[in-house]
Amino acid sequence: MRKSAERGKREKEDVKGFPLFLLPFILILGLIGGMLGRQPDVEHMQTAGEQQAEQEAPSDGDMSEAGTDTSAEPTDFVSVMEVHYIDVGQGDATLIICDGHAMLIDGGDNSKGTALQLYLQSQNVTALDYVVATHPDADHIGGLDVVITKFDCGTILMTDYEKDTATYRDVVDAMSYRGYEKTTPVIGDRYALGGASFMIVGPADITGSANDSSIALILQHGEKRFYFEGDAEEEEQDILNTGISLKADVFKLGHHGSRTSNSEEMVEAVDAAYAVISVGSNSYGHPHAEVLNRLRERGTSLFRTDEQGSVVARSDGRDITWNCSPTDSWTAGE
Repeated sequence: MRKSAERGKREKEDVKGFPLFLLPFILILGLIGGMLGRQPDVEHMQTAGEQQAEQEAPSDGDMSEAGTDTSAEPTDFVSVMEVHYIDVGQGDATLIICDGHAMLIDGGDNSKGTALQLYLQSQNVTALDYVVATHPDADHIGGLDVVITKFDCGTILMTDYEKDTATYRDVVDAMSYRGYEKTTPVIGDRYALGGASFMIVGPADITGSANDSSIALILQHGEKRFYFEGDAEEEEQDILNTGISLKADVFKLGHHGSRTSNSEEMVEAVDAAYAVISVGSNSYGHPHAEVLNRLRERGTSLFRTDEQGSVVARSDGRDITWNCSPTDSWTAGE
């Protein structure tokens, strides 16, 4: 008992002798030691962060797919088309250029071949995707033998109507010389021309008349439409009977503005804001007064090659602009 009491007394003396001012420092050191013992593995945390970033980032394949967002692609129609109603006198020749592609509808008479060649070259045309011979009358195909000989031609559209004339034979011989064969048009067939296209709407049948065997077509460019019917006369009714919408912004009048074409029913069906007459000095009275009056009463803006030379319409698919102002004379042929 005495030894126990002495040991307790010495312990109390030891505690009493301990420098109490060191306690705060000891406690701080203990806390630091505990924190050091729990220090995280920084290298491991960085690796985990990198893994997380890799998981969240798309793979190369995903990025390529994500970068091709078709919903963000522009949907606006971007294309330019020019329609040249070429002044070839009393005849027809229309050049259409769209996005580097070209087509020619008819070629004037025999005296216009070289002039037509030069006109195409002035428009930087070196080849024609399409040549359309609406019908084998001389004032429509006379210059095509020169064009076919001088230019590379893709599809040549001609009906099976043949004419026993030197002019017709010249065109056939030129095609044979170049190794070209004709393509017979079929109603409803469509052809692409750059950002434009055209559809055949006639003829339904080959008749005993060259005029009524004319190729008729609708040219579409964006929202804008152009109608061509060659020299269709009674054939107009067959075209109307197809049920195909003929509504267009521009009507290239049939048969040089003759009363034998351009019936009131046809003019109403096309319902064009603009009309173009390809005509020159003639003994037929083209364009006829009743046709001009029909257009004037409807408020149609009229262009004619005998008064204004070559007429050019430019379409961006939404609007049409012209190289000249509409005529204001409304003078019939004599």
